[in-house]
Amino acid sequence: MLFLRTSLLSAEPAGVLKSLDELFALAHAMEQEAADKYDALAQDMRAQGKDDLADVFTRLASAEREHVDSVAQWSHSRRGKSPDPALVRWEPPEALDKEAAAEAKASRLMTPYRALAMAVRNEERAFAFWSYLAAYSHDLEVKKASEAMAREELGHVATLRQERRRAYHQQHERESADASAAPQLPIDARRLELRLVEQLGEIEQRLRGPAAVRARDIRQQATRLADEAAGFGSFPAAMERKDSLEIAEALADAYLDGAERASDAARVASLQRLAEQAISRLAWMRSLMED
Repeated sequence: MLFLRTSLLSAEPAGVLKSLDELFALAHAMEQEAADKYDALAQDMRAQGKDDLADVFTRLASAEREHVDSVAQWSHSRRGKSPDPALVRWEPPEALDKEAAAEAKASRLMTPYRALAMAVRNEERAFAFWSYLAAYSHDLEVKKASEAMAREELGHVATLRQERRRAYHQQHERESADASAAPQLPIDARRLELRLVEQLGEIEQRLRGPAAVRARDIRQQATRLADEAAGFGSFPAAMERKDSLEIAEALADAYLDGAERASDAARVASLQRLAEQAISRLAWMRSLMED
């Protein structure tokens, strides 16, 4: 898990927290920054007439403000005072990836699904950040509080992933409704996995050393998953034209969603195994892309 935690961060934290007061100050600042950035994106989307996206970012900003209040209440219960901004000694991880935020403002392809995917990524980084601090803290109280923050962020990830799956289904229902009179037949997970195999082969050719070996391993895993996933799922044929990360995301979400809906115990276990491998694959792919 250490690889996953550190690979989600652009850089390791600048130090360790020395007191609960520092922890509350930093957590408060991080949540407030996220709320402010989501508010700004909501205003940008509203100004562009993209009301559906504005609504998504408004909800995200509201959720982050609830997190701000939660940290303040926690600080009062433990320390008898509000978080002190002056105690933030070093820069926390960015609340939103700069490139992702810029894309949200400018891209014509931004959708509620992609906006929520960006929010999921934000919460994953926050989880990685607090997990790292918990692992390396020398103070028992700070360690326990950091672990609690990490669990809280993981809960946010789970909630946002559910919202993202709903947005994914809504988006593709609209795309299906807008299809031509002679639409292409939907494809199953096997075909989408094989498309991912092709894309991973192209990525592997551009890499060298350990990264190329990792890309090869992921490609071979996708080949195996294609056989296991034969006949499962129904994706728009247009999904084959998406990039590798979007395909990998769609497959991971489909396996998760399938496991939640399945009633047969063996089917549930099979889809859970597929979901676990797909989620791990996604983390490795993101790391390769970032490197």
